Amino acid sequence: MKVLLVNGSSRPNGCTYTALAEVEKTLNEHMIETEIYHLGSEPIRDCTGCGVCRRDEAKKCIIEDKVNEFAQKAKYAQGFVFGSPVYFAHPSGRLLSFMDRLFYSAGENLKFKPAAAIVSARRAGTTASLDPIMKHFTINQMPIVSSNYWNMVHGNTPDEVKQDLEGMQIMRNLGHNMTWLLNCIEAGKTAGIKYPQGEDKIWTNFIR
Repeated sequence: MKVLLVNGSSRPNGCTYTALAEVEKTLNEHMIETEIYHLGSEPIRDCTGCGVCRRDEAKKCIIEDKVNEFAQKAKYAQGFVFGSPVYFAHPSGRLLSFMDRLFYSAGENLKFKPAAAIVSARRAGTTASLDPIMKHFTINQMPIVSSNYWNMVHGNTPDEVKQDLEGMQIMRNLGHNMTWLLNCIEAGKTAGIKYPQGEDKIWTNFIR
């Protein structure tokens, strides 16, 4: 089994990475394969709503960047952790643009797979930042992995994050819980339990 951990920070070894690495270490202790996927500092365009990904048989975004690369990796992963620094009480715009296009164009590659959101902040804005990340999971029928507190760490540098003993414990506990859920799903598959078959989507709005 494999878990992909997305670093939504432009800093490859910053505070967000430090938190993700603690989750990764715990997953590796349980023999779960991992990869930390860095979005990097290059701009990631937001979704323009062109709809090409829904018409194209390849089911890929028309914008060629890391979204399509990650979508292919997601096909073969069993779980995900999306991490972000907190900017003005919200996640990085880079991560949200990435997730919007990923879930719109390749949501089937992540559907029903466990996912977690983690955030890193100097002080505040953490719970507000967790919310928009996790909404991508709930609209895509993905089980959300929790810990023994909200999935956050605090610090202005990686060394300060490591001093957040409760935050680092939250990351380790998240790794344990992700492993448990992955094993439960795998056991269910072995027992012949299939993914639920949903109804056809009903589309409505507030004026009809």
